[in-house]
Amino acid sequence: MKKTYEEELKAIACDIWDHPEPAFQEFYSCKRQADYLRDKGFEVTENIVGIETAYIAKYGSGKPVIALLGEYDALYGLGQEANVPKKRPNGQEMGHGCGHHLLGTGCIGAGLLIKDWLDKKKCSGTILVMGCPAEEAGSGKAYMARDGVFDNVDIALAWHPSDITQVGTGSSQSCIAAYFRFFGKASHAAGDPELGRSALDAVELMDIGVNYMREHMPSTDRVHYAITNAGGKSPNVVQAEAEVYYFIRSITNSRCQALYDRVINIAKGAALMTETRMEIHFDEALSNTLPNYVLEDLVEQCFDEAGMVEYTPEDFAYAQQFKEVGEPVTKDMIAASVTNKDELFENMKNSPLNTVFVRNKHSEDCSMGSTDVGDVSWVVPTATFNVASYSYGTPGHSWQLVAQGKSDVAMKSVYKAAEVLALASEKIFEDQTWIERAKDEFEKRTADEPYKCLIPKNVKPHVSGDC
Repeated sequence: MKKTYEEELKAIACDIWDHPEPAFQEFYSCKRQADYLRDKGFEVTENIVGIETAYIAKYGSGKPVIALLGEYDALYGLGQEANVPKKRPNGQEMGHGCGHHLLGTGCIGAGLLIKDWLDKKKCSGTILVMGCPAEEAGSGKAYMARDGVFDNVDIALAWHPSDITQVGTGSSQSCIAAYFRFFGKASHAAGDPELGRSALDAVELMDIGVNYMREHMPSTDRVHYAITNAGGKSPNVVQAEAEVYYFIRSITNSRCQALYDRVINIAKGAALMTETRMEIHFDEALSNTLPNYVLEDLVEQCFDEAGMVEYTPEDFAYAQQFKEVGEPVTKDMIAASVTNKDELFENMKNSPLNTVFVRNKHSEDCSMGSTDVGDVSWVVPTATFNVASYSYGTPGHSWQLVAQGKSDVAMKSVYKAAEVLALASEKIFEDQTWIERAKDEFEKRTADEPYKCLIPKNVKPHVSGDC
């Protein structure tokens, strides 16, 4: 990669780190990336399917069309000073605790490399650098998939910062998120308790009912909640309003919908028991991920050619500080799909940084957690991979991850991700049998269950809670 590209990409990533923004409010980050790509000769369209903080930057023409899925949203409660190996808030409410400032920037770097390659080869092909907002909360890509943004795309590629370098395999959970709001009657809790109808009682009974339901759920499913409105601070006032926010997850969309319906019935029962009124405000949803073994093989080939990130002694010393304040590394952290477990574990014990490429056998297993990349994978063959961007033992969504977000280690992951994304795209442009085989696998996987977005058509992109 050109030195000038590396310098420009680092400036973008650090600038977005300095301006962390929440889901569907990434106005600075979106504009920063879109303006840069426009200056580099890409045709940029903003405000995609009504999402102000989404963009598509296009270069080239004709088929095939490859989409690179970028992100740039941050997380609440993670403001942290850079490069400090202890928790030291920097006064910001937000922080890039999932590395999305790196993720989107890596896709831009790949776009630049592919643009240069297309100019040199003068062949047919279109690259789309997609600015996809609200992965952490909001399911931006699910709206984009639902509303047809990926319908003319042949292949989608994505990456994500991690503490290891590997090609992703297996699936992730479908998820539905909704607010359950209860409305009762206020009264004096001592003087006139019989006149009151407690919305907080309804919330608590709903939570109890859901917790009893856990005994009768598959072990692959997850339900978790937060009471977002307890009805006030005065115990002597019967709470007239209360609210609880639920995430419901399962391994497929149909199973997730069925579990969500069970939760709804429990909420109805809680309202009936307390003589309160209940409203459901649908917040967001996303689909499980469909693996594509053909594309997994392609990306692994690209890593074999590109090699691992090369670190300096200074990089290792820097990372060691964070490994020491991170989680202890244990062998049970290693996924069942990894084929070189012993080699990886030795590396985890003896190095602060991942220097061993993690090889995975193809897997159908569903990992716990969700991503809106899943919705894209139901519309177009999709592959994703990880590049080590921080030290071993760094928890996801943590101050440690935020603190390492502007380091040389983090920036090297951006350049490597860009290199691999570009190399995979070039191979697809040169040999379109990759597309044929990937689509054949995709069609077999979706033959009996075509894509149905879990977000109802009447629900529009919105900031969580504004529903």
